Amino acid sequence: MRKICVIGVGYVGLVTGTCFADLGNQVVCLDIAEDKIEKLKRGEMPIYEPGLEELVARNVTAQRLHFTTKYQEAVPNADFIFIAVGTPSGVDGEADLKYVRMAAESIAETLTHYAIIIDKSTVPVGTGDSVAEILIERGKKPGVDFDVVSNPEFLREGSAVYDFMQPDRVVLGATNPDAADKVAQLYLPLRCPIMITDLRTAEMIKYASNAFLATRISFINEIATICEKLGADIKEVAAGMGMDKRIGRAFLDAGVGFGGSCFPKATRLFLS
Repeated sequence: MRKICVIGVGYVGLVTGTCFADLGNQVVCLDIAEDKIEKLKRGEMPIYEPGLEELVARNVTAQRLHFTTKYQEAVPNADFIFIAVGTPSGVDGEADLKYVRMAAESIAETLTHYAIIIDKSTVPVGTGDSVAEILIERGKKPGVDFDVVSNPEFLREGSAVYDFMQPDRVVLGATNPDAADKVAQLYLPLRCPIMITDLRTAEMIKYASNAFLATRISFINEIATICEKLGADIKEVAAGMGMDKRIGRAFLDAGVGFGGSCFPKATRLFLS
């Protein structure tokens, strides 16, 4: 049974930890927010995701899923450590990585044996290298004490459990391919395509994917404006476009635009 620590109990961390537990792993979800952890221990969900509450209850009962606020309880026993903390927008709109840095520093302080550290948070290209540098600065040796793997998430809020269990693909990036192969083993029960590449390419795939989807939304909204002026039906236009296999139908619904945290951060990356 593989031992996993997931840092952060937002929708990405909680769904990731719970789903890995449901796949038969021993998982500890860690968060420094005591109120969140206490609620989870009582069976109260800090977020809403269809099916998540039942999934958490089942794996807690099976003693595969645990919650804690202490790194000392979660990190020393873990073979895999997922960093799934939030990366809110900073003053200038960039991703604020202070929680990622704090997690990496705390891992370095409590790591007692080799473990693979996996970046699951939405982070700028180069963050994996920065995480490694934090551990190196604190006396940890890459390849001996740790390896860093990028594993970007492609979960949609509201259907994150479904997306985790039935992904289009899993992307893994690492300097050490053996470390990526070990993380790939965690995903084998899902029987999905697994792409292994280098660290920065994996990080870029996440941003490029989000930027492209944001572009599709922006494009169809511009087309909707033109349709309104010309008296054309945007729904029929989108349907006709979507029949082209080169284009596809997804993300061609005209509306208010896009929101959330991932798409805006991705577009800002390409503008900077």
